[in-house]
Amino acid sequence: MKLTGRSAAARGYRPGTTAQVLALLCFTVGGSLLSDGLLDSRTTIWPGVVLSAVACLALFRQADQPRLVVLITTACTMAEGVLGYLLTPLVMAPMMAALYLMGARADRFIIRNWSLGTALAVGITTLMFGPGGRSAILTTVNPMAWALLPAAVGSYVRVRRAYIAEVHARAEHAEQTREEEARHRVAQERMRIARELHDAVAHHLALANAQASTAAHLTRTRPETVGPLLDNLAETTASALRELKAAVGLLRQDTDTDTALVPAPGLERLDELTDGLKASGLDVDVTVDGTPRRLSAGTDLTAFRILQEALTNVAKHAPTATAHVRIAYAPNRLTLTVINNGNGTVTAAPVSATGFGLIGMRERAHSLDGTLKAGPRSDGGFEVICDMPLPPPADEKTHS
Repeated sequence: MKLTGRSAAARGYRPGTTAQVLALLCFTVGGSLLSDGLLDSRTTIWPGVVLSAVACLALFRQADQPRLVVLITTACTMAEGVLGYLLTPLVMAPMMAALYLMGARADRFIIRNWSLGTALAVGITTLMFGPGGRSAILTTVNPMAWALLPAAVGSYVRVRRAYIAEVHARAEHAEQTREEEARHRVAQERMRIARELHDAVAHHLALANAQASTAAHLTRTRPETVGPLLDNLAETTASALRELKAAVGLLRQDTDTDTALVPAPGLERLDELTDGLKASGLDVDVTVDGTPRRLSAGTDLTAFRILQEALTNVAKHAPTATAHVRIAYAPNRLTLTVINNGNGTVTAAPVSATGFGLIGMRERAHSLDGTLKAGPRSDGGFEVICDMPLPPPADEKTHS
């Protein structure tokens, strides 16, 4: 029955196989004729032709029966040796092809045992039935060496293929790792931008809401004082729009450009923050302990955002209209404290344990190996304390 499609492929039928086997048959028959001529014998050539044809036809089963094919080709080669043919590489070609194909697919221990067994069988045959009067190197050692060679070449091909496959697998793994790292960086950047949006826009909107509520109340009671408050409200909303535009602009950038962006805020803008809160009715006093020093960009931004979020929560949730900010500089630490008094009563936390404000402040502190504690005070009110490490001052580094 003729095999087609996947059945044929499963049994090892590939384009060109028949032509290759026929070519190999011609070489093997030619080897038999050459052997007969070298030995100056008058033996009949037909047994060699038949054995060569059987050995070559067995190669069609190499894909699913490699051991059986090696056995058949080895038996045909040994039979030719028993009949008096000189076992040259041409005569042994089917057996060598079978060993090579086995070596290219089988385990190295299997091919080693089969190749050694085949070489030993060929050697015993040539010793017992080989033509007399010839050199042992020509009749015995040479056939055994040719029997070992294809297995070694096939093993090399197998190892080479495995190496190439491993290289490709590593390349694919490296590519996947790069893609995962890229996705991770994108996720981190999104989280950073989301945190910036929450800290900036939420603060300004909360402040604008407080100012608008105050303005609505004063419109009915003291309309002459509404004008300055509305000016502050306009400035607050303008600041919110500027920071929102800067953050969204980062999302729209396809590549890095030299376009000037709004600089990241720091503690130098704390006065602007407190002035805006005062305009909304929250009185904030700031105390600085220690010697102020220049902070790194990341630490400066983190300190400002934590103070901004804490004061925004006071403006939104605290029952009092005052807040106390303490900034303490130590040689190796920066401590930020925000307190709102509760007039003797313990108020609810400005942000719950699951609120995004508290989570954002803690994430910012932890990103710099700092700590953040937030909770009600024993004498009333609420307290936020952030402690962040700082590098030693420049003069200490010089002396060390």
